[in-house]
Amino acid sequence: MIKHVLGISGGKDSAALAIYLREKYPKLDIKYYFCDTGKELDETYELISHLKSYLGKDIKELKSAESEMSGEDPFDFYYKAYRGYLPSSVARWCTKKMKLEPFENWVGSDPVISYVGIRGDEDREGYISTKKNIQSIFPFRRNIWSEDVVTKVLANENISLLKDCFSKVVKGKQLDKSVKIAEELLGHMDRSYDYNRRLTQEKLNRFLDIGVVEFNHAVFNFLKNTDYPLAKDSDFALLDNDEVLVRDDIFRILDESGVGVPAYYNKIDFEINGQKGEYARSRSGCYFCFFQQKIEWIWLYEQHPDLFKKAIRYENEKEGFTWNQDEPLLDLIKPDRMEQIKKEHVERKDRANSKGSPFLVDILDSTENTGCTACFV
Repeated sequence: MIKHVLGISGGKDSAALAIYLREKYPKLDIKYYFCDTGKELDETYELISHLKSYLGKDIKELKSAESEMSGEDPFDFYYKAYRGYLPSSVARWCTKKMKLEPFENWVGSDPVISYVGIRGDEDREGYISTKKNIQSIFPFRRNIWSEDVVTKVLANENISLLKDCFSKVVKGKQLDKSVKIAEELLGHMDRSYDYNRRLTQEKLNRFLDIGVVEFNHAVFNFLKNTDYPLAKDSDFALLDNDEVLVRDDIFRILDESGVGVPAYYNKIDFEINGQKGEYARSRSGCYFCFFQQKIEWIWLYEQHPDLFKKAIRYENEKEGFTWNQDEPLLDLIKPDRMEQIKKEHVERKDRANSKGSPFLVDILDSTENTGCTACFV
């Protein structure tokens, strides 16, 4: 039997996804989980508590067996195990040890559908497990299928099978269109990786233009010929879902549900050289996440000085290791440097506003969840 799971990161998108699926697909028996690092902000735990009340279900706290036996919080246990080496973008042991391994150990070998809260206005892929029994689904996007599924479905060698799958879903002109798209794009692969990826995206968009629901059903039929978890199911609730949810929808869902938006998203005003600016935190996860922008470190220093001091202690324990690969935290909070960071932040936001792009207006949000919580948005 397929297990349906949803990881709660402590951020807005995963929380909104839990609410959305609970309201729209109440018959889905979803198991919720949270990978606790021991270094989260208090607001993260508050959000999880509110979600538990709203969902009426438990949110399973996942930790590695090793760290639980030690009696230490997960981060400190692995920090010592890695001999004081801080995690970084090129050595993300934090993601591996505190997120991925506890999750994959928890689900075991059962067939699993993992729901991921990447929004329709984001251009990125989320976590795709290397384990064949775990399949990721993205309900907020126009395309709910993961990149590995799309690549397989639209591969040249599978075009005939895809045509057959479409023939069970669409008829007449819609079927003619799907066959024409398949034939027009056949035989253009086997070039560079980037070229093949762009072509796959072009194929995907053209099939989605025929109809999102129709494409979903065709892919579901295709999966019957694979070993993906959904191949074992006779139906899937999200096949008829063609909604696309963006950032404003996420905040609306959180507000209307009563769960609320985590307080660290609330923007705080500041003034620098007569210019007004605002900052906030853009992500859930560890308060010292190395993916933070420098303006977020300033936010932490000014709003949570006790946590900032703890982050400095980690840097001081091993010479040459810093959260920011190019700048120690003590240098970051020198008055002239803080002034420069705030000024640059205001200028970037002004430039973004002048371009009129909804994706650039919020500088902080533009890099949201590129860190470890990207696994379970």
